[in-house]
Amino acid sequence: MSPHTTPDPRRSVLLTIDVQQDFTNPGAVAEIPGTSARVPAMRRLLDVYRQHRWPIVHVVRLYLADGTNVDLCRKETVASGSPIVRPGSVGAELVDAIKPNLNVQLDADTLLAGRLQRLAENEWAMYKPRWDAFYGTPLEKHLHDLGITTVVVVGCNFPNCPRATIYSVTMRDFRAVLIADAVSGVYEQGLTELNGIGVATPQLEEYLSWLTAGSRPEPGAAVGPR
Repeated sequence: MSPHTTPDPRRSVLLTIDVQQDFTNPGAVAEIPGTSARVPAMRRLLDVYRQHRWPIVHVVRLYLADGTNVDLCRKETVASGSPIVRPGSVGAELVDAIKPNLNVQLDADTLLAGRLQRLAENEWAMYKPRWDAFYGTPLEKHLHDLGITTVVVVGCNFPNCPRATIYSVTMRDFRAVLIADAVSGVYEQGLTELNGIGVATPQLEEYLSWLTAGSRPEPGAAVGPR
């Protein structure tokens, strides 16, 4: 870590990525193995961010039934009738454990129109059309408007959306943190590669200790495979 990459949690945003029922719940139509087991760690971190009124953005996918907005690799599956995160469906909703309250529901029209949906104080949902949460979305402007310097990522399936998003975070000169035990699909080599470009990859308890201490992590504290 260096002075240019060391996270500043008090000027950070927490992104949850694709923690939706169709990807998370055991037995769901597009379950990503291991995601449900990561939800308790996500919830603990969400509780801390809500307590301090720090910003949270829940990044989600929504696949139209005709497949027109779907990645090429999944277009045939969705267009042939597989109802994965279909707008307005229960499966597209955030899992209950990460919602600010159980009455929150996604507004597919707002999200698909490229607008942020406010869910609670300092908490929003945002649709992303591809792996990277910055691609074709208002996220970068939103973070600059909030004065954010550090982006913290938790969520679903590291090899795809979390990894693409983290690389995009660094390309925009934000400091980047991936909570290693709050993301499904994490593997050692991937974390080592992130460390090599200045991304912190702490365990949840490490990151919470930085917040409790009221200071930035010591140089090197967040690097190394997990």
